[in-house]
Amino acid sequence: MRQFTAVVNPTAGGSSGTAALLPLARLLREAGARLDTVYSRSLEHAREIARDAGGRGHVVLAVGGDGMAGCVGGALSGTDTVFGLVPAGRGNDFARALGLPAGAPDLARVLLDAEPRPVDTIEVESAVHARTSVLGSVYAGVDAVANHHANASRLLRGAASYYAGGLRAVLAWKPAAYRVTVDGVTHERTGYTVVAANSGFYGFGRNVAPGARLDDGLLDVVVIGDAPKHHFFATMNELKTGAHVRRPQVEILRGREIRIEADRTLPYGADGEVDAALPVTARVRPGALHVLAPPSR
Repeated sequence: MRQFTAVVNPTAGGSSGTAALLPLARLLREAGARLDTVYSRSLEHAREIARDAGGRGHVVLAVGGDGMAGCVGGALSGTDTVFGLVPAGRGNDFARALGLPAGAPDLARVLLDAEPRPVDTIEVESAVHARTSVLGSVYAGVDAVANHHANASRLLRGAASYYAGGLRAVLAWKPAAYRVTVDGVTHERTGYTVVAANSGFYGFGRNVAPGARLDDGLLDVVVIGDAPKHHFFATMNELKTGAHVRRPQVEILRGREIRIEADRTLPYGADGEVDAALPVTARVRPGALHVLAPPSR
């Protein structure tokens, strides 16, 4: 029977980390599993908890949103530790990409019975990130600005905070000149954002990279080029379904190592956290994380 350590972000989604774990914890313990729960004080503390629990042979559960998933999963990238995810944030985009069930009974069955599945991670390197690993995507441009506004919002939660943050960011945006180098080939583009995606989803369920796969050893690079702002708002709306990829200003590249630079200081985000500025390099780490999730489709 598996032994679990749950690393809980107590503030995820408005203090929903604990609420999400309680019914699941009861089911795991009723099935005979051992579950230890540790509350993190910071992302660095969460990494320390995860590494320590993994070293003792426990399955490590990240309880929170995409920031916590990326933090804990990134800390375990390249190890033999098995990683599980209890979605309890606002976006839960990596859980969506994994196909994790929402209900506690179904999620408990996955955590108890699923075979660990190898998935890719992203190694991020910049002036701030000295080879940190994350799970979902690295994005640079208007979406990073929007995510900063969403995270800072005290009045709005969930999808509303992302929509409001996006509107504020786009209205103030001026096109940036990007230099995107994919496996040594440089592409000069002007526009709104560049996303290096391992997972297809970001920003509260937006399907930014419909062709991205978690286990193909590649990053999908989505470039949203310059266009009038009313066209960009239409593109944002189409991100819900992935229909934006048919627009002429949207370009998809693929590669293993991506470097993103810009003509001015721009923030970039990684798994919902924004704390650094370009330039940034993202490298895929094939099969670096062992995850409890339904089989890939």
